Amino acid sequence: MKHEVISLNTKKMFSEALKRALEQKPLSKISVSEIVSDCGVNRKTFYYHFENINDLLKWIIRQEAIEVVKEMEAITDYEKTILFVIDYIDINEDIIKNIYSMGKYELKQFFYPDFVEIMGVIIENAIQSMQVAVPQDFKEFLIKFNTDAVSDLLQEWILDKSTRNKEKTVQYIQLILHSSITGSLEAAASILNS
Repeated sequence: MKHEVISLNTKKMFSEALKRALEQKPLSKISVSEIVSDCGVNRKTFYYHFENINDLLKWIIRQEAIEVVKEMEAITDYEKTILFVIDYIDINEDIIKNIYSMGKYELKQFFYPDFVEIMGVIIENAIQSMQVAVPQDFKEFLIKFNTDAVSDLLQEWILDKSTRNKEKTVQYIQLILHSSITGSLEAAASILNS
């Protein structure tokens, strides 16, 4: 148990150092040397815990956002989930913008598997609550379709402050997700299963 606590504390130390660096410059300009120097440890310690800077970044985002969303009892409450993600982006705006320096496609690939998993839980919960049966390939398509839409909207939120209206954005995403998921599942159950 003691080793796990020390390991977690070391990871947190690295994450704080990376966040401090991201407040100053883009991710592509940050090196492992800079992180270990900030922490006062050697490179070997860093590589014991992480493969590279991107691995550390992924760990940070998972700990602070992705795992929190996955654990939310209200994952079926789209509004709370969306609000949490948007608030996380707003609170960490400088850091997120410097992460975005890796490019739109790279950023999307970086977080996409986690977003797919979250959307999969949302859609699976909807299927269970509606008590419908849909083909697996349709369910996978619906997950991908909604993940792409929400990912693109969140990237727009990151890049363009002029389009930000938190209340409307949350309301609109919640409305569209709810109606499109339930409507799509009803139609698929009716049309694709007949």
